[in-house]
Amino acid sequence: MDLTLRPMRYPDFYERYRAAIRNTWTVEEVDLGSDLPDLARLTPEERHLVNRLVAFFATGDSIVANNLVLNLYKHLNAPEARLYLSRQLFEEAVHVQFYLTLLDTYLPDADERARAFAAIEHIPSIRAKAEFCFRWIGSIDTLDRLDGPKDRRAFLLNLICFAACIEGLFFYGAFAYVYWLRSRGLLNGLASGTNWVFRDESMHMSFAFAVVDTVREEEPELFDADLAHDVTRMLEEAVDVELAFARDLCGDGLPGMSADAMRRYLEYVADQRLARLGMPVRYGAENPFAFMDLQDVQELSNFFERRVSAYQIGVAGSVAFDEAF
Repeated sequence: MDLTLRPMRYPDFYERYRAAIRNTWTVEEVDLGSDLPDLARLTPEERHLVNRLVAFFATGDSIVANNLVLNLYKHLNAPEARLYLSRQLFEEAVHVQFYLTLLDTYLPDADERARAFAAIEHIPSIRAKAEFCFRWIGSIDTLDRLDGPKDRRAFLLNLICFAACIEGLFFYGAFAYVYWLRSRGLLNGLASGTNWVFRDESMHMSFAFAVVDTVREEEPELFDADLAHDVTRMLEEAVDVELAFARDLCGDGLPGMSADAMRRYLEYVADQRLARLGMPVRYGAENPFAFMDLQDVQELSNFFERRVSAYQIGVAGSVAFDEAF
């Protein structure tokens, strides 16, 4: 095991760490109080969607953080990769704090808030998402070493599930609901905080895929037809699980948002993840949400319009958005 950064074997991972440092933000910068008048005028159907969404947020990033500590840090032992993972863990902690603040603000009733925090236990659509995560990423919880191709393949499936399905599909589905609300002039405080979470998660996903690329270069024999089959099956299951969540949130449909439209969006995103992995696409779907096509442009605009006092760290270098949303 290498314990020092020199000689540096993976400088790209170190540069990703430095870029993440330049992206520092705090929950205290987000004004959720501005959302309270909007919450008061939502329809019952819209309020149901928001409540379900924040209930998912209450546990989603904690699952990610646990996998970072228990699995990824254990097996990604290059010091520059661990430096990035340490930063990512900090960012997941900020996300957990953001969602705690979100629930405290949106759900002032203590009993209602307690039910949201316990959603994984009593809301079937959220429990199914958690069970999917635990089944795929928990499959290597007891694996202490990657001693052969079978172990390394199991680790790859964990990492790909983490990047493509959880951060790259479940969270992107959640972001779509937030930006749909913003497109209607609702809950701009939530959208403001989500802009920063969105940026973080995009960087997390990009790092994980860069690790996959590195493994492919060093051990190309792991990337066989069986792996492609398992990854495709995993993403199909993730789409099905997230679609059940969409049906719970959307019911018979809302203006500009429905379970069918979300299905097409999820299939589109799944194809993007497969393409990024160099695997055949599965669905051939197109993005039905124009507000997600414009999200990277909106975020770039928000970045430069944001008040100077919002920055904890001086921003240097370039800002680029090259992920498909």
